[in-house]
Amino acid sequence: MLGPPNHGSEVATKKKDQWWYEMATGPAGQQLGTETDSTPNQLKSIPLEIGIVAGTESLDPWFTDDLPKPNDGKVSVESAKLAEMKDFITVPHSHTFMANADVVTSQIKSFLQQGHFNHDP
Repeated sequence: MLGPPNHGSEVATKKKDQWWYEMATGPAGQQLGTETDSTPNQLKSIPLEIGIVAGTESLDPWFTDDLPKPNDGKVSVESAKLAEMKDFITVPHSHTFMANADVVTSQIKSFLQQGHFNHDP
């Protein structure tokens, strides 16, 4: 998983009632908060080996301050974690561009081939 809001995003909780946020994110953005009844917090555990990559750099001047640090500009590192995850790693990239980073591609390959991330790249 790349930068998943597994426990919701504090941005969605803080901004959901603002017209521009609702217009920009639509119904999905309204459901991604941190409240107990939000969609992410209603999801059940899945019986799979899960690897999570979370970003620690933000290019977003609007949302970064609404999130606990570290964060990727949309999701905090803590919100990305799951109790049942097999492995977890952070990378110095933003939410939006994380998937384009060579180090992320390399880490995904490592997890898929070896069942864990390379913690000593």
